[in-house]
Amino acid sequence: MTNGLLVLDKPSGITSRDAVDRAATWFPRKTKIGHAGTLDPLATGVLVLAVGQATRLIEYVQAMPKAYRTRIRLGATSDTDDADGTVTENPSATPAAEPGVRTALAAFIGQVEQVPPAYSAARVDGRRAHALARKGTAVELAPRRVRVDRIDVREYHWPELELDVSCGKGTYIRSIARDLGRALGVGGHVTVLRWLAIGPFTVETAVSLEADGEAARRKLQPMAAAVSGLPSLRVSPDEIRRLRTGRVIPVTDEGEMAVLDAAGELVAVGRAAGGWLKPEKVIGG
Repeated sequence: MTNGLLVLDKPSGITSRDAVDRAATWFPRKTKIGHAGTLDPLATGVLVLAVGQATRLIEYVQAMPKAYRTRIRLGATSDTDDADGTVTENPSATPAAEPGVRTALAAFIGQVEQVPPAYSAARVDGRRAHALARKGTAVELAPRRVRVDRIDVREYHWPELELDVSCGKGTYIRSIARDLGRALGVGGHVTVLRWLAIGPFTVETAVSLEADGEAARRKLQPMAAAVSGLPSLRVSPDEIRRLRTGRVIPVTDEGEMAVLDAAGELVAVGRAAGGWLKPEKVIGG
Protein backbone atom coordinates (compact mmCIF):
# COMPACT_ATOMS: atom_id res chain seq x y z
CA MET A 1 0.00 0.00 0.00
CA THR A 2 1.14 3.53 -0.80
CA ASN A 3 1.19 5.77 2.28
CA GLY A 4 2.42 9.32 2.71
CA LEU A 5 1.79 12.99 2.07
CA LEU A 6 2.02 14.80 -1.22
CA VAL A 7 2.13 18.57 -1.65
CA LEU A 8 0.16 19.59 -4.73
CA ASP A 9 0.36 23.00 -6.40
CA LYS A 10 -3.32 23.46 -7.18
CA PRO A 11 -3.99 25.57 -10.27
CA SER A 12 -6.72 28.19 -10.47
CA GLY A 13 -10.12 27.33 -11.89
CA ILE A 14 -10.73 23.93 -10.30
CA THR A 15 -11.96 22.81 -6.90
CA SER A 16 -9.85 20.96 -4.36
CA ARG A 17 -11.96 17.85 -5.04
CA ASP A 18 -11.21 18.10 -8.76
CA ALA A 19 -7.49 18.29 -7.96
CA VAL A 20 -7.67 15.21 -5.72
CA ASP A 21 -9.53 13.25 -8.41
CA ARG A 22 -6.86 14.06 -10.99
CA ALA A 23 -4.01 13.23 -8.60
CA ALA A 24 -5.68 9.88 -7.81
CA THR A 25 -4.63 8.63 -11.25
CA TRP A 26 -1.02 8.61 -10.02
CA PHE A 27 -1.76 5.83 -7.52
CA PRO A 28 -3.15 2.30 -7.63
CA ARG A 29 -6.92 1.96 -7.89
CA LYS A 30 -8.83 2.13 -4.61
CA THR A 31 -5.99 4.00 -2.89
CA LYS A 32 -7.54 6.23 -0.21
CA ILE A 33 -6.74 9.91 -0.77
CA GLY A 34 -7.87 12.89 1.29
CA HIS A 35 -6.79 16.51 1.51
CA ALA A 36 -6.01 18.92 4.33
CA GLY A 37 -7.88 22.18 3.95
CA THR A 38 -9.91 23.38 0.98
CA LEU A 39 -8.92 25.90 -1.65
CA ASP A 40 -11.53 27.90 -3.55
CA PRO A 41 -11.49 27.50 -7.35
CA LEU A 42 -9.84 30.93 -7.68
CA ALA A 43 -7.04 30.02 -5.25
CA THR A 44 -3.74 28.33 -6.13
CA GLY A 45 -0.89 26.77 -4.21
CA VAL A 46 -0.36 24.27 -1.44
CA LEU A 47 -2.90 21.48 -1.20
CA VAL A 48 -1.64 18.64 1.00
CA LEU A 49 -2.87 15.22 -0.11
CA ALA A 50 -2.92 12.38 2.42
CA VAL A 51 -2.44 9.02 0.73
CA GLY A 52 -3.31 5.61 2.19
CA GLN A 53 -2.96 5.41 5.97
CA ALA A 54 -1.92 9.07 6.04
CA THR A 55 -5.61 9.96 5.67
CA ARG A 56 -5.88 9.19 9.40
CA LEU A 57 -3.50 12.08 10.10
CA ILE A 58 -5.23 14.89 8.20
CA GLU A 59 -6.38 16.60 11.41
CA TYR A 60 -2.76 17.21 12.43
CA VAL A 61 -1.91 18.85 9.11
CA GLN A 62 -5.03 21.02 9.24
CA ALA A 63 -4.01 22.32 12.67
CA MET A 64 -0.63 23.58 11.40
CA PRO A 65 0.04 27.30 10.82
CA LYS A 66 -0.65 28.60 7.32
CA ALA A 67 0.87 31.24 5.06
CA TYR A 68 -0.91 32.95 2.16
CA ARG A 69 -0.18 35.64 -0.41
CA THR A 70 -3.18 37.57 -1.58
CA ARG A 71 -4.14 40.51 -3.75
CA ILE A 72 -7.12 42.54 -2.62
CA ARG A 73 -9.00 45.03 -4.74
CA LEU A 74 -10.47 47.89 -2.76
CA GLY A 75 -13.36 50.02 -3.96
CA ALA A 76 -15.58 47.09 -4.99
CA THR A 77 -17.44 44.25 -3.29
CA SER A 78 -18.34 40.73 -4.36
CA ASP A 79 -21.12 38.41 -3.23
CA THR A 80 -18.51 35.64 -2.82
CA ASP A 81 -15.88 38.04 -1.43
CA ASP A 82 -13.61 37.18 -4.36
CA ALA A 83 -13.35 37.88 -8.08
CA ASP A 84 -15.27 34.70 -9.00
CA GLY A 85 -18.50 36.24 -7.73
CA THR A 86 -20.67 39.13 -8.88
CA VAL A 87 -18.54 42.25 -8.40
CA THR A 88 -20.19 45.58 -7.57
CA GLU A 89 -18.18 48.76 -7.97
CA ASN A 90 -18.41 51.50 -5.35
CA PRO A 91 -18.49 54.72 -7.43
CA SER A 92 -18.23 56.89 -4.32
CA ALA A 93 -15.10 55.15 -2.99
CA THR A 94 -12.32 57.57 -2.09
CA PRO A 95 -8.76 56.19 -2.44
CA ALA A 96 -7.48 55.17 0.98
CA ALA A 97 -4.04 56.38 2.02
CA GLU A 98 -1.51 53.69 2.91
CA PRO A 99 -1.15 54.72 6.59
CA GLY A 100 -4.90 54.30 7.02
CA VAL A 101 -4.80 50.89 5.34
CA ARG A 102 -2.01 49.73 7.65
CA THR A 103 -3.88 51.01 10.71
CA ALA A 104 -7.04 49.18 9.64
CA LEU A 105 -5.11 45.95 9.02
CA ALA A 106 -3.70 46.00 12.56
CA ALA A 107 -7.21 45.31 13.90
CA PHE A 108 -7.22 41.93 12.16
CA ILE A 109 -4.09 40.60 13.89
CA GLY A 110 -4.28 38.39 16.98
CA GLN A 111 -7.20 36.36 18.29
CA VAL A 112 -10.08 37.90 16.36
CA GLU A 113 -13.77 37.26 15.71
CA GLN A 114 -14.36 36.53 12.04
CA VAL A 115 -17.56 35.78 10.10
CA PRO A 116 -16.95 33.24 7.30
CA PRO A 117 -18.03 34.20 3.77
CA ALA A 118 -21.59 33.26 2.81
CA TYR A 119 -20.10 31.21 -0.03
CA SER A 120 -17.99 28.90 2.11
CA ALA A 121 -17.89 25.38 3.53
CA ALA A 122 -19.09 26.63 6.93
CA ARG A 123 -22.30 24.94 8.06
CA VAL A 124 -25.70 26.47 8.84
CA ASP A 125 -28.08 24.04 10.55
CA GLY A 126 -26.03 21.15 9.20
CA ARG A 127 -25.93 22.41 5.61
CA ARG A 128 -23.02 23.99 3.74
CA ALA A 129 -23.38 27.77 3.56
CA HIS A 130 -22.36 27.89 -0.12
CA ALA A 131 -25.15 25.44 -1.06
CA LEU A 132 -27.73 27.68 0.60
CA ALA A 133 -26.27 30.88 -0.87
CA ARG A 134 -26.34 29.46 -4.41
CA LYS A 135 -30.07 28.75 -3.98
CA GLY A 136 -30.65 32.38 -3.04
CA THR A 137 -31.20 31.66 0.65
CA ALA A 138 -30.04 34.41 3.01
CA VAL A 139 -27.08 33.04 4.97
CA GLU A 140 -26.28 34.31 8.45
CA LEU A 141 -23.12 32.84 9.90
CA ALA A 142 -22.00 33.35 13.47
CA PRO A 143 -18.55 34.85 14.06
CA ARG A 144 -15.75 32.46 14.92
CA ARG A 145 -12.58 33.08 16.86
CA VAL A 146 -9.54 32.65 14.62
CA ARG A 147 -5.85 33.42 14.98
CA VAL A 148 -3.99 35.78 12.65
CA ASP A 149 -0.28 35.89 13.45
CA ARG A 150 0.83 38.62 11.08
CA ILE A 151 -0.18 40.62 8.02
CA ASP A 152 2.58 42.16 5.92
CA VAL A 153 1.91 44.73 3.20
CA ARG A 154 3.96 43.78 0.13
CA GLU A 155 2.64 46.41 -2.22
CA TYR A 156 -0.11 49.03 -2.31
CA HIS A 157 -1.24 51.16 -5.23
CA TRP A 158 -4.91 52.08 -4.97
CA PRO A 159 -7.06 50.11 -5.50
CA GLU A 160 -4.69 47.07 -5.45
CA LEU A 161 -3.27 45.79 -2.17
CA GLU A 162 -0.94 42.78 -1.93
CA LEU A 163 -0.49 41.08 1.44
CA ASP A 164 1.29 38.15 3.05
CA VAL A 165 -0.85 36.60 5.79
CA SER A 166 0.24 34.08 8.43
CA CYS A 167 -2.63 32.54 10.35
CA GLY A 168 -4.15 29.54 12.09
CA LYS A 169 -6.84 27.03 11.26
CA GLY A 170 -10.22 28.27 10.03
CA THR A 171 -9.12 31.75 8.93
CA TYR A 172 -10.69 33.04 5.73
CA ILE A 173 -8.58 35.47 3.70
CA ARG A 174 -11.74 36.48 1.83
CA SER A 175 -13.23 37.60 5.15
CA ILE A 176 -10.17 39.75 5.84
CA ALA A 177 -10.57 41.40 2.42
CA ARG A 178 -14.29 41.97 2.98
CA ASP A 179 -13.87 43.33 6.51
CA LEU A 180 -10.92 45.54 5.56
CA GLY A 181 -13.01 47.09 2.80
CA ARG A 182 -15.80 47.73 5.29
CA ALA A 183 -13.42 49.25 7.83
CA LEU A 184 -12.13 51.64 5.16
CA GLY A 185 -15.66 52.39 3.97
CA VAL A 186 -14.91 51.44 0.36
CA GLY A 187 -15.51 47.68 0.03
CA GLY A 188 -12.98 45.03 -0.88
CA HIS A 189 -12.59 41.52 -2.26
CA VAL A 190 -9.86 39.00 -3.12
CA THR A 191 -8.63 38.86 -6.71
CA VAL A 192 -5.61 36.58 -6.20
CA LEU A 193 -4.99 34.01 -3.46
CA ARG A 194 -2.00 31.71 -3.25
CA TRP A 195 -1.43 29.28 -0.38
CA LEU A 196 2.33 29.34 0.23
CA ALA A 197 2.70 26.89 3.12
CA ILE A 198 1.03 24.87 5.82
CA GLY A 199 3.47 23.80 8.52
CA PRO A 200 6.53 22.24 6.80
CA PHE A 201 4.65 21.73 3.51
CA THR A 202 5.61 24.52 1.11
CA VAL A 203 4.83 25.43 -2.47
CA GLU A 204 8.53 25.00 -3.30
CA THR A 205 8.18 21.25 -2.62
CA ALA A 206 4.88 20.92 -4.48
CA VAL A 207 4.17 18.87 -7.59
CA SER A 208 2.16 20.17 -10.53
CA LEU A 209 -0.96 18.39 -11.74
CA GLU A 210 0.83 18.16 -15.07
CA ALA A 211 3.49 15.85 -13.59
CA ASP A 212 3.57 12.18 -14.53
CA GLY A 213 2.73 9.54 -11.94
CA GLU A 214 6.29 8.39 -11.35
CA ALA A 215 7.55 11.93 -10.70
CA ALA A 216 4.63 12.61 -8.38
CA ARG A 217 5.16 9.43 -6.36
CA ARG A 218 8.82 10.35 -5.86
CA LYS A 219 7.62 13.52 -4.10
CA LEU A 220 5.63 11.53 -1.53
CA GLN A 221 6.68 12.53 2.00
CA PRO A 222 6.68 10.18 5.01
CA MET A 223 3.68 10.08 7.32
CA ALA A 224 5.83 11.39 10.17
CA ALA A 225 5.74 14.80 8.44
CA ALA A 226 2.06 15.10 9.35
CA VAL A 227 2.89 15.08 13.07
CA SER A 228 6.16 17.01 12.93
CA GLY A 229 4.61 19.56 15.30
CA LEU A 230 4.32 16.99 18.08
CA PRO A 231 7.08 15.88 20.48
CA SER A 232 8.53 12.60 19.23
CA LEU A 233 9.56 9.39 20.95
CA ARG A 234 11.77 6.62 19.48
CA VAL A 235 10.76 3.12 20.56
CA SER A 236 12.15 -0.40 20.37
CA PRO A 237 10.70 -3.28 18.30
CA ASP A 238 9.25 -4.78 21.48
CA GLU A 239 7.54 -1.50 22.37
CA ILE A 240 6.16 -1.30 18.83
CA ARG A 241 4.61 -4.73 19.24
CA ARG A 242 3.03 -3.65 22.52
CA LEU A 243 1.55 -0.51 20.98
CA ARG A 244 0.18 -2.45 18.01
CA THR A 245 -1.75 -4.70 20.36
CA GLY A 246 -3.21 -1.70 22.18
CA ARG A 247 -0.99 -1.92 25.25
CA VAL A 248 0.78 0.96 26.99
CA ILE A 249 4.51 1.59 27.24
CA PRO A 250 6.44 3.45 29.97
CA VAL A 251 7.46 7.07 29.32
CA THR A 252 8.75 10.02 31.29
CA ASP A 253 7.03 12.84 29.37
CA GLU A 254 3.40 13.97 29.29
CA GLY A 255 0.96 14.86 26.53
CA GLU A 256 0.36 13.87 22.92
CA MET A 257 3.38 12.36 21.16
CA ALA A 258 4.46 11.02 17.77
CA VAL A 259 5.93 7.54 18.20
CA LEU A 260 8.70 6.63 15.73
CA ASP A 261 10.72 3.49 15.05
CA ALA A 262 14.53 3.44 14.82
CA ALA A 263 14.37 4.55 11.17
CA GLY A 264 12.14 7.55 11.98
CA GLU A 265 9.00 6.01 10.48
CA LEU A 266 5.73 6.80 12.23
CA VAL A 267 4.42 3.91 14.33
CA ALA A 268 1.65 5.58 16.32
CA VAL A 269 0.30 8.74 17.86
CA GLY A 270 -0.27 8.36 21.56
CA ARG A 271 -0.99 10.29 24.72
CA ALA A 272 1.29 10.07 27.75
CA ALA A 273 0.04 10.53 31.31
CA GLY A 274 1.12 9.19 34.67
CA GLY A 275 4.26 7.56 33.29
CA TRP A 276 2.51 5.57 30.54
CA LEU A 277 1.83 6.21 26.86
CA LYS A 278 -1.43 4.89 25.45
CA PRO A 279 -1.73 4.52 21.65
CA GLU A 280 -4.51 6.58 20.07
CA LYS A 281 -3.72 5.99 16.39
CA VAL A 282 -1.60 2.97 15.41
CA ILE A 283 0.00 3.10 11.96
CA GLY A 284 0.93 -0.01 10.00
CA GLY A 285 1.39 -3.44 11.51
